[in-house]
Amino acid sequence: MSSTKLQASQEKLPANGFLQCFYTAHSVFGYPITLRQAVFFVLLGFCLTPWVSPPLALALGLVLAQTVGNPFSNYTRRLTQRLLQFSVVGLGFGMNAHSAVAAGKEGLLFTLASIFGTLVLGYGVGKWLGLGRTVVHLISCGTAICGGSAIAAVGPVLRAQDTEMSAALGTVFVLNAIALFIFPPIGYALQLTQTQFGLWCAIAIHDTSSVVGAATAYGHQALEVATTVKLARALWIVPVALGTAVLFRQRGVKIQVPYFIVGFVGAMLLNTFVREVHSFGPLLVALAKEGLTVTLFCIGTGLSATVIKAVGIRPYLLGMLLWAAVATASLYMIRHVV
Repeated sequence: MSSTKLQASQEKLPANGFLQCFYTAHSVFGYPITLRQAVFFVLLGFCLTPWVSPPLALALGLVLAQTVGNPFSNYTRRLTQRLLQFSVVGLGFGMNAHSAVAAGKEGLLFTLASIFGTLVLGYGVGKWLGLGRTVVHLISCGTAICGGSAIAAVGPVLRAQDTEMSAALGTVFVLNAIALFIFPPIGYALQLTQTQFGLWCAIAIHDTSSVVGAATAYGHQALEVATTVKLARALWIVPVALGTAVLFRQRGVKIQVPYFIVGFVGAMLLNTFVREVHSFGPLLVALAKEGLTVTLFCIGTGLSATVIKAVGIRPYLLGMLLWAAVATASLYMIRHVV
């Protein structure tokens, strides 16, 4: 490779002299490779080993984001959503439909109460903080239903601007990262049962990725309950998006339907009623858990200092107040009812 071509492939170097070596491209077998790209692949490979749990994968991604940065941000952003969807479908091959129905019934009342309560509380707190109506509704929907997926579905309905979407997504993703680390220790400290913890995760943690990650760390039954209730909760994206269109008087908008949930239900039914599936189901579940671990690593790599600072303090305050209210109220109810 010519020196001109190699120089053209180099990225903009940071001011810090030490970090410059991570951004400088070198020719490896005829291809320009930077040290930070090599570090990314090493960490990604490490996440595929048995020694890395979902919380650790997220932490590794965060460390990369806060130091040398994600060299493949455009690719990982697109990969994250697809990989999460495939992973959720794969988890269905390890679940029983009868247990899922029981868990879904138990979590239905909590789901309805928390969604309605979060949207109403979000409107009041957002108005008190002086935030725009669109940002308030996006963060409230993300907290009430399923984090980034709900924001991505409701955003086009509101015709939200990029800055508004970024503020809402940034708030939710940061709180997701915190939840993944603190929920399991709290569950152990309060001696929550597997069912109680699974319900609490599904209601109080925003994104499906962090819900599954936290529940996986707690136990198989918690994972089954959390995944089922969370995906049932995610179906509320459709009625909430339709209600948003009416409330904000938007016409001619397209509602995004979370079709991957159908795949999860189909996989669960196959695992329950088709005995032949049991021969390869555990392999698919294992691959799904690896996919979830990689998903959380990719999510962590996207939470750079720039992204975190760009959100501003008021959206974080709204997100934290809503999250604290939902987590506290749901925990109280679950401990006294379930």
